[in-house]
Amino acid sequence: MAGGSGIIERFYREVMEGGHLDLIDELGSENAIDHEDPLPGQPSGLDGVKFFVNTFRSAFPDIRAKAIEPVMTDGDMEAARIVLTGTHQGEFLGIAPTGNTVEFSGIDMIRVQDGKAVEHWGATDMFKLMQQIGAIQQ
Repeated sequence: MAGGSGIIERFYREVMEGGHLDLIDELGSENAIDHEDPLPGQPSGLDGVKFFVNTFRSAFPDIRAKAIEPVMTDGDMEAARIVLTGTHQGEFLGIAPTGNTVEFSGIDMIRVQDGKAVEHWGATDMFKLMQQIGAIQQ
């Protein structure tokens, strides 16, 4: 990973999977800008990242990054496609636990400055996720 910091992989392995929310302050800048649509009730900044992680970990406590590939870096940019799996064991966006196993993907791209994410663009396949927990008919 030429010139890369590995922030995306660390985020998914250590924060999303491992639950180490304290790392969010290490990996991201307090002034980071997030261009992704927030979850309902999600604040901005690092508090928003913590909200996002808590929302997913509460609903899918066994969440795992099945794949983080390819990880690409170019200058101050880092990008990856992530495939997540988990079991719907807690409420998610108003949907009661179903016990369903889910698999969905997302794309993340960040701009890194001084070893921290300062800007984020991303897209999570929420449609596929909501189908798998029965919130949207297939």
